[in-house]
Amino acid sequence: MSRTPVKLILTHEVSGLGTPGDIVDVAAGYGRNYLIPRGYAIRWTRGAEKEVDLIKRARAVREIRTREDAQAAAGQLGRLKVRIKRRAGENGRLFGSVGPADIAAAVKDSGGPELDRRRIEVPDPIKTTGSHTVKVRLHPEVSASVNIEVQAG
Repeated sequence: MSRTPVKLILTHEVSGLGTPGDIVDVAAGYGRNYLIPRGYAIRWTRGAEKEVDLIKRARAVREIRTREDAQAAAGQLGRLKVRIKRRAGENGRLFGSVGPADIAAAVKDSGGPELDRRRIEVPDPIKTTGSHTVKVRLHPEVSASVNIEVQAG
């Protein structure tokens, strides 16, 4: 059995491996059975190399550039009052849930920085009204907590 590595281009952030646009060498089985089927990576070809440039440009637009920027954004998020209105039943249970995309939109509407929904960590879907705290990874070294008030409306 051969153990030749396979060259792949990451399309999503993979913990311990890299960020979108990175070209990585991984074990053939890991690439073929896990990364490619889940859409985390594509096979490397010269044509796909051009796609890397597009991925990196898109990431540069969304990404908070430096650690200082991330710390400034974290301070801004800590002071922010984020309110989300959702239809709810009598006991405060929501019809549906509040997810990372909803939170990113609410933060932006509240005057906060534009956040990438994939960097917002919601351990369990928010399905009740009230106050909730979610974590946002702004930079590899900087995380922030955002307080969200879900109101029936």
